[in-house]
Amino acid sequence: MRSGNPVLKNNTFQRSSGQDQTMTLGGTVAKITLLFLFLLGTALYTWYQYSQGVNVTIMMLIGAIGGLIFALITAFFPKAAPVTAPIYAALEGFFIGGISAFLEGSYSGIVIQAVSLTLAVMGVLLFLYATRVIKVTKNFRLMVVSATLGIFVVYLINFVMNFFGMQVPYLHSSGPIGIGISIFIVAIAALNLVLDFDFIEQGVNRGAPKHMEWYGAFGLIVTLVWLYIEILRLLQKIRR
Repeated sequence: MRSGNPVLKNNTFQRSSGQDQTMTLGGTVAKITLLFLFLLGTALYTWYQYSQGVNVTIMMLIGAIGGLIFALITAFFPKAAPVTAPIYAALEGFFIGGISAFLEGSYSGIVIQAVSLTLAVMGVLLFLYATRVIKVTKNFRLMVVSATLGIFVVYLINFVMNFFGMQVPYLHSSGPIGIGISIFIVAIAALNLVLDFDFIEQGVNRGAPKHMEWYGAFGLIVTLVWLYIEILRLLQKIRR
């Protein structure tokens, strides 16, 4: 089994020998809730600091870099997820809170729109997955994984080009093509949620080790953060 989420690998559900406690859906939902609260708490703190005139750039940098480091640690060492996943969520909150506060200052109401759309997309996709309207087939998974990797390659190329004062054409444009690109990226980010749902369900069905509750929750939060940021970018382009 494979997930489109880059942090979730297909060999992570192998059950440890002598493992008594196994992954449950209720336990995973609880972990998702806890990680979301960690992220929300630091995001609101950063937002508050910004509203008080504090320069939150350092907080954002610590959150972005620290979040990336702990995301990689969690991805490569799933057994560490009970410790590293909450740290990742807390650090990511600093970045999310800062970027949200900055954009809200320029585009009033954009954050509540992005949050509402993110939660609505997750809710709709969860319903469609639970009712099997959307089924995770081999071709579906291949399509989402390929598109996701393609997007990350483009972002990496754009990152390198920035050092030379260049950008990938239309990637940040607010014209019809740029908006179309953002809509496509949002759609792929959203479809990754379906793969995350499937990853968690398969882990529960296979009796994965208990720490996989944290790992599955971590993967879902990573996708939600990505989806939220992409929706913010899309709304920003539309409102320019």
